[in-house]
Amino acid sequence: MPEWRKDPILDRWVVIATERGKRPTDFKLPPEEKKGGECPLCQGHEWQTPPEVLSFREQDSPRNKPGWWVRVVPNKFPALRIEGRAGERCLGLQRVMDGVGAHEVVVETTDHNRPLEEQNEHQIREVIRAWRDRTLDLRRDKRFRYIQIFKNHGGPAGASLDHPHSQIMSLPMVPGVIREKLQRLAGHARATGQCLVCGMISQELQEQNRVVDANDSFLALAPFASRVPFETWIIPREHQPDFGQIREDQVAGLASLTRAVIGKIELALGSAPYNLMINTSPVNGDQEDQKHFHWHLEILPRLTTAAGFELGTGFYINPTPPEMAAHDLRETAVVFDGRQASKNEEVGKYV
Repeated sequence: MPEWRKDPILDRWVVIATERGKRPTDFKLPPEEKKGGECPLCQGHEWQTPPEVLSFREQDSPRNKPGWWVRVVPNKFPALRIEGRAGERCLGLQRVMDGVGAHEVVVETTDHNRPLEEQNEHQIREVIRAWRDRTLDLRRDKRFRYIQIFKNHGGPAGASLDHPHSQIMSLPMVPGVIREKLQRLAGHARATGQCLVCGMISQELQEQNRVVDANDSFLALAPFASRVPFETWIIPREHQPDFGQIREDQVAGLASLTRAVIGKIELALGSAPYNLMINTSPVNGDQEDQKHFHWHLEILPRLTTAAGFELGTGFYINPTPPEMAAHDLRETAVVFDGRQASKNEEVGKYV
């Protein structure tokens, strides 16, 4: 029988259509056709992008030249720009402000044809370090209240370039969904003295029904009220409000688990487009409230289409129960560099 499930963090209901019970084979897609043409993100084409704001490169190699392995540049066609004022203006009943913000592209590798999950762990760590270092720098601009890290993989997920990359946008306001999460997490902490997400981690490890994978630092799970099939969150086991606080030992754990989870999704679902987002605490705001946030990384495969019901009500219909999704991903063994990426039979040892 179908089931309504309420997100433990947000005031949001999801329909889990259990009778449909779609498995990975129901979603498998053929490989996407590559777009072709000259790629502005490839090494040797640095002149085709704005000047880099960060790069990890060979010693003594000049900026904006070959020799890098991760490179961050302003988006050539930005949705937001650094120039302008963050103040609102009233136009009768409407309010408007300059399109202030920052919009950057993280070029994740020099290899045009090697997606994130096929990179070695060191390379993925470097991408995560680039995300962290840019968020720490961007927040120095006190106009910014939120920094969104995200990755669009595949055309249906919004990627306009094949070259592996992610993006960072700084906003002059806190998005509504993040503001609601913060309010509910802070309210729960004040009422109970405990972090709601920390409690979720404890319950998920105890039940094991929705655990996808785990290591000493992070837990990967299919959330109880998953919006889409095979939605997966990667959550730090330690309470940590701000992604910018991630430590070096956690960088390694996040790289390993992110690689494993995306590898499992790709292997189970074929050439699956997905969106990856990091939910983190706002910046330059109320520190007392922000300390109650618990940052996490969300991966949403784009396997279904939001139609009239979803657009009209804001409710999602998910044809794959998260327990089924977690089981199928747990059972998907991914091998990198001649070794299995994660020993799923050992997940229990991380309880």
